[in-house]
Amino acid sequence: MNEHVRVNNVSTPTLPDAQTVTSVKHWTDRLFSFRVTRPASLRFRSGEFVMIGLMGDPDPKTGKQKPLLRAYSIASPAWDDELEFYSIKVQDGPLTSKLQHIQPGDQIILRPKPVGTLVHDALLPGKRLWFFATGTGIAPFASLIREPQTYEDYDEVILTHTCRDVAELEYGRQLVDSLKDDPLIGELVGDKLRYYPTTTREQSPRMGRITAKLRSGELFADLGVPPISPETDRAMVCGSMGLNTDLKEILEGFGLREGANSDPAEYVVEKAFVG
Repeated sequence: MNEHVRVNNVSTPTLPDAQTVTSVKHWTDRLFSFRVTRPASLRFRSGEFVMIGLMGDPDPKTGKQKPLLRAYSIASPAWDDELEFYSIKVQDGPLTSKLQHIQPGDQIILRPKPVGTLVHDALLPGKRLWFFATGTGIAPFASLIREPQTYEDYDEVILTHTCRDVAELEYGRQLVDSLKDDPLIGELVGDKLRYYPTTTREQSPRMGRITAKLRSGELFADLGVPPISPETDRAMVCGSMGLNTDLKEILEGFGLREGANSDPAEYVVEKAFVG
């Protein structure tokens, strides 16, 4: 007999890849994060993504349900006992319209085959590491800023996060603030991590797109660091397709080359980003 679980008051069959939701936090009416159990066999590198989802609505003709799966970066570091995800809410989105209503005790589908380019192995050694994120693109960097190797490999780590409104920065801000007192990696982080949030719509101390601040040099002046150089700087990018394209052009203008797991270089871009 097949076991069933109730998700959002809908009875769905327990799946081999099912994991249990342990906590959910809604940050704004558009953003939420959640944590789920981690399969004992799952091994991943901080910065990678997996496919997660829920069962879709029954087919009107056959009554069968198909899984709705999307690529989500794992926001927790590789050493965490649970898996954390950070998601946008799309009211008419096939998956997120359902996913935003999950509660502790519900189950999600997780396909435990992690992949991705936002990993240390895809970069050559350097001195300064830049994380460029917009919106929920901060998720892989939420993993990487909690990864000990990040601070073992680099003298300085700069996380930039651009959102429309101030409230949308809160997930990243709270995470960065918490690292100073983190019993596991607080000492490693020390003063190496720098956080540079900007907004594009609501008024805040720093306004504007990160691409404009890179092109004008304002970003480097604000941080008191020299312009990006292929000799010292490495970068990871996760955001909208437009941001990815613009930042590729900007970084290559500084002389950086795009890397991959099989061919490490000076910067990498996540192409499977959702939201």
